[in-house]
Amino acid sequence: MAHGIVGLGNPGPEYRDTRHNMGARALDVLAKRLKVRFQRVGGHLVAQGKWRHEVVYLVKPQCFMNAMGPPVKRVTRRLKLGANELIFVYDDLDLPLGRVRVRLKGSAGGHNGMRSLIASFGTDQLRRVKVGIGRPASAGPDREAIVDHVLSAFSPDELPKVDAACVEAATQALKLIETHITRRF
Repeated sequence: MAHGIVGLGNPGPEYRDTRHNMGARALDVLAKRLKVRFQRVGGHLVAQGKWRHEVVYLVKPQCFMNAMGPPVKRVTRRLKLGANELIFVYDDLDLPLGRVRVRLKGSAGGHNGMRSLIASFGTDQLRRVKVGIGRPASAGPDREAIVDHVLSAFSPDELPKVDAACVEAATQALKLIETHITRRF
């Protein structure tokens, strides 16, 4: 059986180091851990490795966050992965910077990328690893301040927390695969 871990983020070098790309950043940690390299598959970056004798695909969609659902569904269908074999890793504005939380299902919680994925897969039963990026202190409900925050880079003093959170997110994603394997037996 194969599994897929999808790291959400926006494509392009201008977004690489932004808060919104925590999912893609965590997949870079996973790629190093599994000793795999990304290659283009259907316009997306995909790496194939093994974990606990199971095939694992790491997928970094090369589409913008708000329209993530249809392209991710296409690439995962091409890899023969169903919604129950996928894990999504992404940033969460409502978690403090560096906090990691695992959820097995639920609403999009205001995350447009997850909203698009839930709509495309037709279910909220999507396993996920959420990585806290914190809410800007001054934002309140101001949408523009929130957009500026998620598209901003981390400050140098935040990077140790960010790096630790990516390592923890990678570990939690692999634990979800282990749990999935254990349930089969």
